[in-house]
Amino acid sequence: MQVSSLNEVKIYSLSCGKSLPEWLSDRKKRALQKKDVDVRRRIELIQDFEMPTVCTTIKVSKDGQYILATGTYKPRVRCYDTYQLSLKFERCLDSEIVFLHNDRYIEFHSQSGFYYKTRIPKFGRDFSYHYPSCDLYFVGASSEVYRLNLEQGRYLNPLQTDAAENNVCDINSAHGLFATGTIEGRVECWDPRTRGRVGLLDCALSSVTADSEINSLPTISALKFNGALTMAVGTSTGQVLLYDLRSDKPLLVKDHQYGLPIKSVHFQDSLDLILSADSRIIKMWNKNSGKIFTSLEPEHDINDVCLYPNSGMLLTANESPKMGIYYIPVLGPAPRWCSFLDNLTEELEENPESTVYDDYKFVTKKDLENLGLTHLIGSPFLRAYMHGFFMDIRLYHKVKLMVNPFAYEEYRKDKIRQKIEETRAQRVQLKKLPKVNKELALKLIEEEEEKQKSTWKKKAKSLPNILTDDRFKVMFENPDFQVDEESEEFRLLNPLVSKISEKRKKKLRLLEQQELPEKEEEEEPEGKPSDAESSESSDDEKDWVAEVRKQRRLLQQEEKRKRQEQRREDQQTVLKPQFYEIKAGEEFRSFQDSATKQKLMNKTLEDRLKLEAKHGTLSVSDTTVGSKQLTFTLKKSEQQKKQQEAEKLHRQERKRLRRSAGHLKSRPRRGRPFH
Repeated sequence: MQVSSLNEVKIYSLSCGKSLPEWLSDRKKRALQKKDVDVRRRIELIQDFEMPTVCTTIKVSKDGQYILATGTYKPRVRCYDTYQLSLKFERCLDSEIVFLHNDRYIEFHSQSGFYYKTRIPKFGRDFSYHYPSCDLYFVGASSEVYRLNLEQGRYLNPLQTDAAENNVCDINSAHGLFATGTIEGRVECWDPRTRGRVGLLDCALSSVTADSEINSLPTISALKFNGALTMAVGTSTGQVLLYDLRSDKPLLVKDHQYGLPIKSVHFQDSLDLILSADSRIIKMWNKNSGKIFTSLEPEHDINDVCLYPNSGMLLTANESPKMGIYYIPVLGPAPRWCSFLDNLTEELEENPESTVYDDYKFVTKKDLENLGLTHLIGSPFLRAYMHGFFMDIRLYHKVKLMVNPFAYEEYRKDKIRQKIEETRAQRVQLKKLPKVNKELALKLIEEEEEKQKSTWKKKAKSLPNILTDDRFKVMFENPDFQVDEESEEFRLLNPLVSKISEKRKKKLRLLEQQELPEKEEEEEPEGKPSDAESSESSDDEKDWVAEVRKQRRLLQQEEKRKRQEQRREDQQTVLKPQFYEIKAGEEFRSFQDSATKQKLMNKTLEDRLKLEAKHGTLSVSDTTVGSKQLTFTLKKSEQQKKQQEAEKLHRQERKRLRRSAGHLKSRPRRGRPFH
């Protein structure tokens, strides 16, 4: 049993401790109880009070005899008999019940098991039973509230709400008023007798207070009636609103400060308390003043909470196999089936157990050397444990007082020094600016301060600060990354930065003066608040346009001045001859050829084709099928023409020589033959 105390309210956790697997035999369980002290000391109030994986909901019957719990996996319902302190049925109960499945099915069970199954048009989220008319009211992902009459065995006309979807519903047991909580943050109240709406509460608007931080539209996540006139509403942003049905304004708004949806709300009438729970904490607070009575934080996330009737027992369904059982004696007595808890808790309060180590002090070998007690190592005065020793606390105090009689003076000086440091921390801290891009660093610091001062903070993922990020460290150390504020791009993109930069430059001068070592007192200069600077920096559109035009005129004047200076320099310079290199294989004629080629390249394709046809490098002819055929002839260079002319002359010379040689052979020889 684990005991916790908050505001002097003791809470006993009866479900803590080791749990044994189901597949272990009774013999092995008994053997483990003999060997393991934790298993032997645990309190198993109800046998097998757990689910295979997760428990989603937990309820108690009106007579308090049965505890119903649903969970996974596989989806199941378990019924525990409190008189037998054990599991009675799994998916079977002694009375008829209704299950709302997540696949739109409604399943009815009787004592023998499954009885009947039907389906609703839209996915359901909650339902309530109206005893006088035997009607089941279902709400879900629809604007309609479906009604199923169990006496007639048929669906009745649905109730048409103004909401897109409905999350929760409840019926007042005193006068039968039906209320449904919508996704828009409203609560609609209906009279089942006339099937008409009788009231509308805007809880989303009422839940927003000066201290609350809301990131989205609050929706209704929990709803509970108490008596004839009181109603508690839980929102998805962690607020609980307490209403009197005669007024549309809440009597009290309680914020859980976690921003998590409220899972359940319960009333405890004997102490005028309200128990509200989100997935992290269960808070108990006074419904008249809102003052916290006590709170409970389980180890695992909470899915549902059930307060056992007329007792101080609390049951929880968690994101774990074990279901939580807590006993708070201040809320009421223990239930009849576990009345021994009262005697057990009374004995624990009368005889509080002190731990074994309360009367001993743990010291290390270094501590013994400082106290001069190393000679006691191995004696009964020191008991070796881990990396040190246990010694009697009275002996430790005596020796410490003898060794250091001025311990109180040192303690007093330490306290005074801590107080001085606390007062120094409340002063305005001096801003340490980098050497490069000081104005950019000052701008980032001011933006960070504005975010911290703003009350409406968005709960988004926090982005890293550029000044503290190592990836951007070089930007404030290397002078190559210095922002050039005189460049044309900077001046046109930031036309109004000049006004703000002047204020930042004044701040920079003051900060640089404060960083001088001669000054002992460091004090941040008083400047205009961030709101004033932001209002001045965000001028109207006319001022912005005028500033842009002014910057453009200044840039044009500077550019004109630069052109004039360049023209003056060109006139003063003496022109020198320029030399050009001719590529290999080309013949230089004149500079006109390059101009001619440039003109030819600027002409269209049609003009170039006409010019080439004129020079004979292009021939156009008609084909037999009626289309056009283009033939291009490569234009020969001068060197190629000379080579072709030389080859032509060479061929003509050879022909002439061959003719002359043939003519000599055909002529007859005269004179005598040679002997």
